[in-house]
Amino acid sequence: MFPGVIYSFAKEIPYTLDDRDRLIRVEEGLKGVNQRIDSLDKRIDSLDKRIDSLDKRIDGLQGLMYVVIGAIIAQTLAVVGFSLWDRRSTLMPLARKTKELEEFIESTKKETQEIKERELALENVMREYAKQEPKLYEVLKTLRLL
Repeated sequence: MFPGVIYSFAKEIPYTLDDRDRLIRVEEGLKGVNQRIDSLDKRIDSLDKRIDSLDKRIDGLQGLMYVVIGAIIAQTLAVVGFSLWDRRSTLMPLARKTKELEEFIESTKKETQEIKERELALENVMREYAKQEPKLYEVLKTLRLL
């Protein structure tokens, strides 16, 4: 039963010269397509190399950018630090001198107060003594101390 079915499918198809020519043209077309595919592969490889070189250049520029930003930040911090140090070193002698002057003024105030107290005491003593001595009384009166 099956051998008859298989025999019916095994029928020979005639292969003509036109078929052969068509097959040759198809093979030639495939060779052209393969060559184009190969050239496209080469172009893709060259583009990959260019992209890789661009990636390297971008990485280099990115590294340079990090260095420049770091330098700018370091320079800014250095300027701020220098200005703070300069202000402090400039103000320290002034603060020291101001403190010395304040201490001098305070001691001068104390001395002035002591002198005023002594002067007042001397005036009181002279007034009391002028009550007993008329000449001293006249002198103090002319000087408007009484």
